[in-house]
Amino acid sequence: MFKQVIVVRGDLKMSKGKMAAQVAHGSLSASIKVMNLKPSWFRIWNQEGQKKVVLVAKDLKELEKLEKKAREKKLYVEFVVDRGLTEVEPGTVTCLVIGPGPEELIDKVTGSLPLLK
Repeated sequence: MFKQVIVVRGDLKMSKGKMAAQVAHGSLSASIKVMNLKPSWFRIWNQEGQKKVVLVAKDLKELEKLEKKAREKKLYVEFVVDRGLTEVEPGTVTCLVIGPGPEELIDKVTGSLPLLK
């Protein structure tokens, strides 16, 4: 099984609409990256229904730790950096996307994080 996880920063207090837009940006960017760099992973994930899970991290420091762990497991990662046109300052990292990739590897990185509610 394959999935993609988008981890949103909980400390930014973005509106639901802003958060949804950031998650969508990240999902698309990371998906294109994996489609080009690891097409077999993308193909499997796409055929399985493009499973996505949105989780929450405390802050940027936690996102950076997750990014490092994901890279150590040879997973594809993408930070979402906002242009700062609405709610946050330009250059603010809003999310981290991991995958699509093997679910068992991603769970070793993000398994302890809570779901976004």
